[in-house]
Amino acid sequence: MSDYSQTIKAIIQQTETVESALPLKNEACRSQFFFHPHPTAKVCLFLHGFTAGPYQFEPIGKAFYQEGYNVLIPLQPGHGQAGDWNRDCPPPLPTDIQVYQQFALEWLQIARAALQSPKGSLSKQVIVGGLSSGATLAAWLAVDYPQYIEKTLLFAPYLGSKLAGIDWLVRRLPCYYEWPNKDDSGNFGYKGFRFPALKLFLNLGREILSRASEMRTAPMLVIASESDRAVSRHKQQTLFKSVLQHQPQSWYYCFDKSFQIHHRMMTRLEGNDFQNLVIALAKAYVKSQITWEQLQQLAHQMLQGTSWTDSVRDLNLTLQVAPELEVIMTTSLRVDRFKCLSLH
Repeated sequence: MSDYSQTIKAIIQQTETVESALPLKNEACRSQFFFHPHPTAKVCLFLHGFTAGPYQFEPIGKAFYQEGYNVLIPLQPGHGQAGDWNRDCPPPLPTDIQVYQQFALEWLQIARAALQSPKGSLSKQVIVGGLSSGATLAAWLAVDYPQYIEKTLLFAPYLGSKLAGIDWLVRRLPCYYEWPNKDDSGNFGYKGFRFPALKLFLNLGREILSRASEMRTAPMLVIASESDRAVSRHKQQTLFKSVLQHQPQSWYYCFDKSFQIHHRMMTRLEGNDFQNLVIALAKAYVKSQITWEQLQQLAHQMLQGTSWTDSVRDLNLTLQVAPELEVIMTTSLRVDRFKCLSLH
């Protein structure tokens, strides 16, 4: 127990030392940790989105903490810093993907250390998740270090833009871009960025798509939304299909447009009134032990009019599904007749 206490104390102190030396934009940009007083069986590592901060994962972080998980939400390099950032003086975002990759790998190692048992053994049950470019980083960890990751949660992963013309601009022009929603409530991050800072994630996404088709990754839940006007759903589905070949316990879910869940889907502060539905979906995946095929069979049973309880019983899944999956499936049946599980 003393080893565990020292580990989490060191994580907090070292992070505070680093961030205290920075001119942080606001408190919402500080790294957030939710540690239990005793070692936990699993830990979640969440990576926030491009130009944003750890505040994006506070609600889901608290939800998983209440489920008994330790949770780490670190501030990414170059993010969350105070300054008069504009077209002439853009925020100090990295333009070398290795900076992000080293950061992600270091925090994966820290997450594993946070699972240290009283006897000193390390658990491999790390859940890695991310939003947008944070999901791109999480996917990279799932591809390169699957042996350390139990499951991966990809919220609106950025593998390419919805409009191909935007990818062309990002790859070729050193322009400065301001977010259309830069003044919206809940936006505690940067208001704009230069394309080269985003280009490296576009290139990483292309690499991930290529490698995932050839090798076994960690299992993934890919979460998309019909109302997301920022990223390519086609590429998200391509990633899922590739991963599914080697990891049958991977899922894909797309929120119906009636929910109006946009790209920033993690919090009500950023405009998602169905924040709890996103959290329920993540918990349903992490806590369930069923394959994509079994999920499809469950959906088929319910489409035929069979109740949730009877469908689960008929398929012998009672001990393998989380209570949150019932919420997701019944909501989907009510809204889109399981179009959310379609890859077409």
